[in-house]
Amino acid sequence: MSAPAADAPLPMTLQVNGVVRTLSAPARRLLSDALRHDLGLTGTHVGCEHGVCGACTVLVDGEPARSCLMFAVSAQGHAITTVEGVGDDPAALSPVQQALAECHGLQCGFCTPGFVTTITAYLDEHPDPTEDEAREAISGNLCRCTGYQNIVKAVLRAAELRREERA
Repeated sequence: MSAPAADAPLPMTLQVNGVVRTLSAPARRLLSDALRHDLGLTGTHVGCEHGVCGACTVLVDGEPARSCLMFAVSAQGHAITTVEGVGDDPAALSPVQQALAECHGLQCGFCTPGFVTTITAYLDEHPDPTEDEAREAISGNLCRCTGYQNIVKAVLRAAELRREERA
């Protein structure tokens, strides 16, 4: 019996945004491609395809991960949260999404999904960051439009909104 071809589709089961999804894809399919092309979750953007820009950041078991560097098959057994899982209702934005809008922390929007997931995970662990801590938290995500000042303000505003929600 011969080994299966490297590009032969494999059945996969992924838990994405709290929903179990199945797909069939080659073992080398990147998580970013599986999310976008196989599952239709186009909120995850692909920028550099080298893990540098952060546009493809998703949460894997609550931790930020570059989906362009992870094989979809390796995501099995883990909880994946995309930007759609953080919030996809314009009438009920997450605190991070609301803060980015209020503080004008987005412009073209290409990098925004990666910032939303990164900031969400950061604030889960650090609910009251300083400005310097906020700047450090987003340092792994690149934005070509904003200059970061308003994104830093949005991190601080999102922390404030989350505290207000809990009060």
